Amino acid sequence: MGTDMSQVIRQLNQDRGIPEELILKTIEETLRAAYKHRFGNAENAVIRFDDDNLEVSIFAQKTVVEQDGVYDPVMEIELSDAKELNPEADVGDDILVELDPKQFDHKTVQSAKQTAHQTIREIQKDSLYSEYKDKVGEIIIGYYQRERNGNIYVDLGKIEGILPRKFQSPRETYHVNDRIKALIAEVKKEGTGLKIELSRTHTEFVRAIFELEVPEIYDKTVEIHKIVREPGFRTKLAVYSNREDVDPVGACVGLKGVRIQAVIKELEGEKIDILKYDPDPRRFIKNALSPAEVREVIILDEGKHQALAVVNDSMLSLAIGKQGLNVRLANRLVDWNIDVKTESQFSEMDIAAESRRAVSELFGDTETYNDEISRISELPGVDGRIAQILLDNGVDFIEDFIALNQEELEAKGLTAAELDGLRRLIEENVEIVEEEGEGEETAEEEQEEKAAVNEAEEEAEAEEYECPECGAKITVDMTTCPSCGIGLSFEYEEEE
Repeated sequence: MGTDMSQVIRQLNQDRGIPEELILKTIEETLRAAYKHRFGNAENAVIRFDDDNLEVSIFAQKTVVEQDGVYDPVMEIELSDAKELNPEADVGDDILVELDPKQFDHKTVQSAKQTAHQTIREIQKDSLYSEYKDKVGEIIIGYYQRERNGNIYVDLGKIEGILPRKFQSPRETYHVNDRIKALIAEVKKEGTGLKIELSRTHTEFVRAIFELEVPEIYDKTVEIHKIVREPGFRTKLAVYSNREDVDPVGACVGLKGVRIQAVIKELEGEKIDILKYDPDPRRFIKNALSPAEVREVIILDEGKHQALAVVNDSMLSLAIGKQGLNVRLANRLVDWNIDVKTESQFSEMDIAAESRRAVSELFGDTETYNDEISRISELPGVDGRIAQILLDNGVDFIEDFIALNQEELEAKGLTAAELDGLRRLIEENVEIVEEEGEGEETAEEEQEEKAAVNEAEEEAEAEEYECPECGAKITVDMTTCPSCGIGLSFEYEEEE
């Protein structure tokens, strides 16, 4: 069965990208399937191509048997018939008998064609899958062909790709034959063929565009730490340099902004913030809130990644952005929960004592930390029940608690263990500093003074004198002599 296949092979190779070896293998398998369909099995079928692969022939390999000794016409041939094909043939030899295409009926031929088409489709699918699977994450250029249910079908040359509605920027509109540059997001096999999904909203699309426009990113001199994006509105890009003499932000912007303008044009005017990555979260957060200028960044809870950014009143709306977009992107970029406040709002905030201390250090506040806590309820880790019992008994401030003795405190319903624990908590968190002339030393002095007066009075009361009139015994507390009734008066002379 000879036929000129060169044109068919060349067309399949060029148009569908199928290697010549796979095409020849497909033809061979198709002919074997036709042989089996016609004769019941294909164990003795032999397929041969000529040297130029221009013709293909199918043979039946048969064993030569004695005259009238054929039991299986498919596998055996009589000696006389074999000698007509090869005069040197002998009993027991294997001989190839070429088959005439007319021996294959129409049904067999149609079945073979369907098998060939199916096999070629599978080969093409596997070949394209291998080719495009390696291109996932790369940029590809195609042309708008048609639209269905919001999805755009793009001609990629060898195959058609699909740009789903969800991966289209809200800024963009397309028309037939428009040039479309997109990212190959996913490649997968389906029952009907190969599906190549494209995207213009992925952050990796922005990364690939920058690699095309910025040579320093392509050669890894400048690297992208992270990209966050609200497609069609704003993108934030954190970059760093592997060389001290290369400014990462300047490299991305380019001379007179030529590089960044090319990226913005490709994204149809989407705003792009390029900022420098910094391992210090405070500086990174400050950079991430650009274009707003941030005065200070306070870490509220490092474990939970909570931070406070303080800005001038004029910068608040810029830092937050329209509908909170700027701060929302900054949160995602630095992976922190950022709360933006003005200086006046910050001054009115009641934040935790530990955070207030960090704030004081950042703003140069030299007040001691003990001034931050005045109430028992503000002590870190205080038992709420104990604080409430004291409050119910009129003891709200720490100084009130310290002024009371153990018996007075126990009378308010607290145990000695609870009181000792509260005192330790106060010692750990509050430094009690009393002004000079006040406190325990003043009380002691007052007690000493009272004692001295009492002692002087007692000594004076103990002294005895004689009445100047009658000589009877008298004391300083007497106003008349008990013996003669004369009036008495005592005078003291100061010792020199």
